[in-house]
Amino acid sequence: MSEPVLVVTGLSRSFAQGGQTIEVLRSVDLTVGAGEIVALLGPSGSGKSTMLQAVGLLEGGFGGSIRIAGEEAARLNADGRTRVRRDQLGFVYQFHHLLPDFNATENVVLPQMIQDRPRDEADARAAALLTALGLGHRLTHRPNQLSGGEQQRVAVARALANRPALVLADEPTGNLDEGTADIVLAEFLRLVRGEGSAALVATHNERIAAKMDRVVRLHEGRLA
Repeated sequence: MSEPVLVVTGLSRSFAQGGQTIEVLRSVDLTVGAGEIVALLGPSGSGKSTMLQAVGLLEGGFGGSIRIAGEEAARLNADGRTRVRRDQLGFVYQFHHLLPDFNATENVVLPQMIQDRPRDEADARAAALLTALGLGHRLTHRPNQLSGGEQQRVAVARALANRPALVLADEPTGNLDEGTADIVLAEFLRLVRGEGSAALVATHNERIAAKMDRVVRLHEGRLA
């Protein structure tokens, strides 16, 4: 049996506000298996984004253990966290955050160049991912020439460009209308499964969560 991609143990996070301590995450435990897609379900303010920031090694101040692809990541220094993010993680956000001066292919090539992949290989990988997402005719279009759904598809391709062990998605279709959201989500799930990556997808939407392999619920900082 393969080792889990993500093992979170006793994850906690609190903030001081107005002389009080606000506990956002309260000793959260979670395991995500290789190739498993897990929905992190909860209402706004339940701590979903905070948990993804912790697992994504995007900020400090967390208690507990975060093991990613077998490596204890929570205690790494800045260089070590950057390495894990680059080599093991992919990110999809509610807003696509594409670079406006670069076309679709270039936005997917850039993370591969950071990983020192040869440009011809990076171009081929970008084209293959974008084509798989129905954007083969949009490879040279810049973000302002793409629809919202197309921009989010580019963001999905970018997240998978370096073949991450784990994709972290924070309300990845939350900025799209329902019809477009359904299409993009279906393509996201198909591509993640086809690539063999695992995914942790934060959402407040029960209908979206039901499409994942497993659902965990975050309520008042605790997983149910």
